[in-house]
Amino acid sequence: MMADISAATLRESTMAHSVAVTDGTFEDEVIKSETPVLVDFWADWCQPCKMIAPHLDKIAEEQEGKLKIAKVNADENQRLMSQFKIRGIPTLILFKDGEPVETLVGFMRGQQILDRIGKHIG
Repeated sequence: MMADISAATLRESTMAHSVAVTDGTFEDEVIKSETPVLVDFWADWCQPCKMIAPHLDKIAEEQEGKLKIAKVNADENQRLMSQFKIRGIPTLILFKDGEPVETLVGFMRGQQILDRIGKHIG
């Protein structure tokens, strides 16, 4: 039971600085966004997804105004999983001007993520 509480707490913490995106809201929240959007494809049962959450939260705080974090629940949004050929999670895809410009697969720490996406967010 304790693990469920901490997972929920981690998710709530991250969601405070990100937006939940679905098959139905993806175009408005990500494709039409004026700022780059880092999309996190995750699931409740995915331990590495839970581990990456605090790193994404910190990035969202540090890059506020320059980068938006969006979270897509992989189990609930199969169309997006198929559209972007997501084979494993966590998968992070950075979108800039409506196009995917960088894809990261698996757990990474915050600085590793920033090292990979920094050139796209200025």
